[in-house]
Amino acid sequence: MNSTPPTSKRVKTRAVRSGGRLEGWFSGDNDLIEKYRFETSTKVINNPKVVCFDWLKSQKLDNVRRLLKDQSLINFLGMKGNIYPDLIRVFYINLKFEGNNLVSHVKGVDKEITYDVWIAVAGLKYSGLRINKGNLGVVENFNKVQYYKSCLKNQNAQVRTCSVGGLKLDERLLALIVTWILTPRGSNHFVLTEEDLVYIYCIMKKIKINWIHIIKENMQKAMRLSDYHYPYAVLISKFLLYFEVNLEDETSELVKSTQEMNNGSLSKMGFTKIGGKGINKDGDHDASSSVAADLEEGEHAADMEF
Repeated sequence: MNSTPPTSKRVKTRAVRSGGRLEGWFSGDNDLIEKYRFETSTKVINNPKVVCFDWLKSQKLDNVRRLLKDQSLINFLGMKGNIYPDLIRVFYINLKFEGNNLVSHVKGVDKEITYDVWIAVAGLKYSGLRINKGNLGVVENFNKVQYYKSCLKNQNAQVRTCSVGGLKLDERLLALIVTWILTPRGSNHFVLTEEDLVYIYCIMKKIKINWIHIIKENMQKAMRLSDYHYPYAVLISKFLLYFEVNLEDETSELVKSTQEMNNGSLSKMGFTKIGGKGINKDGDHDASSSVAADLEEGEHAADMEF
């Protein structure tokens, strides 16, 4: 099946003002049209981010690359292309959870996202630990404070908050990936929650996580909380392509190279690579795993982009 999106131009007229377009999106369901007009049309969509595995290889970040591969995340983290903001909102308005499947309806096309669809679109399988906020205890031998300290460059540092500043390079990169892509949120990427640390712990310890379960949990949260941004824009756009939804004349945005993890990402975190080693802004380095810079919590690092 052709997964290349058709060339689309940005629609100049706001879709929310176009009754005919709304009828097409929602197959004439007036209740959903009204919900879109007054509740969902302006809801923010998370800015997509991309991990380039060739870049990880070129920077000799082989450990991070292997760990993500062990989690079967290469396809999902590397997805890019056009996204369709209006139809992403339509997808979420119509989204239901039936058993282990996602079910939605966009422009007259029913979409049941089964295990086979997850594999075909994102390369993800429904296997591994099903972790969420209410059952973090399924991960054995995990202690939040002890593990966070083990991730620090200076493990004797006094811990006030579990922030990303001071993390070793591998853990710092994984924190970036967890908070921006795997469980994306709209703000405060600088402070790590216990869930974030559990995910990083499992990835580092090669404990397989059921990422489909995690993604579905975050989708439900976005639907339930009005101030929670809609996540997984690229993934949902790929679902639209998979089910051959007509995307002609729909508003589209291209995921840009600036949204990819690259050397600029390393620089923003305060370090560079020299001779395969990570050198932080103070000139220290660690030959085994490299280290990230210590960032002061007072800096504007909370929403630092890739």
